[in-house]
Amino acid sequence: MIAKLNSATLLGIEAAPVEVEVDVAPGLPAFNIVGLPDTAVTEARERVRSAVRNSGYDFPSRRITVNLAPADIKKEGPALDLPIALGILAATEQIPMETLAGLFAVGELSLEGKLRPINGILPMAITAKTKGAGKFIIPKDNLREALLVDDLTSWGATDIRQIIEAVMQDYPLTELPPEEPVETPALLDFAEVKGQEFAKRAVEVATAGGHNLLMIGPPGSGKTMLARRIPSILPPMSKEEALEVTKIYSITGLLNHKGGLITERPFRSPHHSASAPGLIGGGSGIGNQTRPGEVSLAHYGVLFLDEFPEFRRDVLEALREPLESGVVNICRSGLSMNYPASIMLVASMNPCPCGFYGDKSRDCCCNNLQIQKYVKKITGPLLDRIDLHIEVSALRYNEMIQKTSSTGSQQIRERVLKARDIQEARFKGHKRLNLNAQMSPREIKEYCQLGPESQEILRLAVERMGLTTRAYDRILKVSRTIADLAGIETIKPEFVAEAVQYRTLDRKYWAG
Repeated sequence: MIAKLNSATLLGIEAAPVEVEVDVAPGLPAFNIVGLPDTAVTEARERVRSAVRNSGYDFPSRRITVNLAPADIKKEGPALDLPIALGILAATEQIPMETLAGLFAVGELSLEGKLRPINGILPMAITAKTKGAGKFIIPKDNLREALLVDDLTSWGATDIRQIIEAVMQDYPLTELPPEEPVETPALLDFAEVKGQEFAKRAVEVATAGGHNLLMIGPPGSGKTMLARRIPSILPPMSKEEALEVTKIYSITGLLNHKGGLITERPFRSPHHSASAPGLIGGGSGIGNQTRPGEVSLAHYGVLFLDEFPEFRRDVLEALREPLESGVVNICRSGLSMNYPASIMLVASMNPCPCGFYGDKSRDCCCNNLQIQKYVKKITGPLLDRIDLHIEVSALRYNEMIQKTSSTGSQQIRERVLKARDIQEARFKGHKRLNLNAQMSPREIKEYCQLGPESQEILRLAVERMGLTTRAYDRILKVSRTIADLAGIETIKPEFVAEAVQYRTLDRKYWAG
C-alpha cells in the first residue's frame, strides 16, 4: 500500500514543497529513502524506526521505500522525519489513510517519538499556505512562529501519538508553549554623543536616504559610538519587511524556536577577522544548504564594519555586488541561491595605521607611504559605492565637559521619518524602490535635476576631485536626500555643496 502526504525542504530563504510517498511491500526487510536525500534525511531511517516503536506502534519488517518528490531537488535536514513516520503508519494501516488528506507535516523526531523544533518554520508555513494545506502539523515549540502566517491552520504537537489522536478525533493542537521573557535592551541615544555635530548631521543624512557611510577618525573620536546609535533613528519595519527578515533568521536558527516576528531593524557588527562566506554567505551550516552571511542577516537594517581596512581584501571586494544590487548570488556546483541584502553599510577606520594622522593633539608616526598603503586598502570601486565618507575629529576639552548634546535621537528620528515619507510618496509605483540610495541612473535623471548654480558647483567638484561617474551619481542622490530633509523639492546649491563635503576620500591629499 502507498501512502502520500505533503512536506517541505529549505531552499535558500524559501521552502520548496515535497511530496512524501511511502510504499510498504512484501520482501526482505529494507528501508530505502530516494529522491536526493542528504545525510540528515538518510539518517531519518533510524530515528523513524525507534520513534515509531517507542510510540507504541509496530514497525513493519518488510520492504519500505520512501520517495521524496520532486527527485531533482536536494532534500536536507531533519524536517522530513515526521511525514515519513506518518506515511509508514498509514501505509501499514495502523492509522486510516484518510487522516493524511490535506495534511502538511514537518518535524524532527527523537528516538522516543517526541518532536524537536526545527529551523525554517516560517518559510515552510508560507509554502504550506500556498499549497492549500488543510492542517500544518509541526513541533509545539515552533507553533508561535508558524502562527505568523495568516489563514493557515497550524497545529503544534509534542509527539507522534498526540498528532494521531488529534487528527483522528479532530481536536486542534493550538496551545502555545509558555513564552519566555525577552529583555529588550534600551536603544542608545544620540543625546549621549558629545560634540561631533558635523558627524551627527552626516549620519542623519545617510539614515534618511539609506546611504552607505564611512567614518574616518582617530581612536576614541566616537565613530563606534555614532554607529551604534543609528538603530535609534531608523523607522519601523513594515509587515512585509519584518516577515522577510524573520524568514532569514528562521532558517539560520536565530529565533531560538520561541520568538515571533522580528520588528526591530537588524544591526550586525561582525569582527574584522570574518571570512568572505561568513560576511557574504555561502558557507555550509544548514544541512547541504549554503548559509546566509552577515549582509543578509542585516537585511533592511545596518551592517557595521569597524576597523574597515583590517578586513581581508577579498572580503571587502565581495561586498561590491551586494552593495550595488541588494542581493547576494551564491553559485556552487549544481546549486544557485539568492539571498536578499538590502542594507545600509556603516564603516569606520583610522586615518592611518597608528590612527593619529591629522590629529592636532598627538603626533602621527606613519610616513606617507604607510598612510597611502593603509588608505588604499579601500579600493576605488568599493569606495565609489559608499555615498558619504566623513572625518570624525577628536573632541576638544570644552566638548568633553558638555553634560548633554543639543540633539537627541527622538528629534533626529522625526526628521528622518519625514524625509522617508517624502521618498515613499515619490517612488510610489516603483517596484522595490523606496529610498534615494536605491535610485538607478534613470531615476537620478528624473528626480535629481539641478539648476545652473548647482550644476556649476558639481562641475568644479568633479574636475578638482577627479570624481568618477559613480561618485557623481552618489553626490546627486545625497543632495536629493538633503533636500528631502529640508522639505524642499528643488535641489539648492547649498545642498550640493554639503553633499560634496561628504566625499573626504575623494580629495587629492589622500592620494598623496
